[in-house]
Amino acid sequence: MIDTIATALRRLNKMIALVLGVVLLVTAGFIIVDITMRQFARSLGGSDEISGYVMAGVASWGLSYALTELAHVRIDLIRHKLRAGGKALMDLFAITVLAATVSIIAFQAWPVLEKSITRSSRANTPLETPLWIPQVVWFSGWVWFAVSACVLVALTCALLLRRDFSKVEALVGPGSEVETE
Repeated sequence: MIDTIATALRRLNKMIALVLGVVLLVTAGFIIVDITMRQFARSLGGSDEISGYVMAGVASWGLSYALTELAHVRIDLIRHKLRAGGKALMDLFAITVLAATVSIIAFQAWPVLEKSITRSSRANTPLETPLWIPQVVWFSGWVWFAVSACVLVALTCALLLRRDFSKVEALVGPGSEVETE
């Protein structure tokens, strides 16, 4: 059951990352077309604004993919000196702190979106983009990151109860390609 959930979470985040990659490619294409058209005194307009919105959305959504691929930076000065059980506890501590931090960020991001919705806020740009549109993408990415991290906390706890330390490391360990002695 734990492996099934972990695999599904990893697979879902991989699909999200592929969509994000396509969105980045389309955005890059849009920017290239806009820059090219400027050479002929024409412009699509708003490429800088739209690319900024895309970057905020891609960043918030991409963090959960990095999490499930063990690509986040971890400083483990103490961890590598511990035995398997101690390493697993440090991994639990790391994923719990991450989940708590991201949950707070997601919780604090809601008022930003809520104000934009209630005030009908628009960007102070020629496009006058309703700000709730990019903010809902940004906010939902933070929420998904928090959900992914919390699921990993629960799975890590279940693995620790089983004393399956190797699976804890595979699930939430530092994921370093450099092995320490």
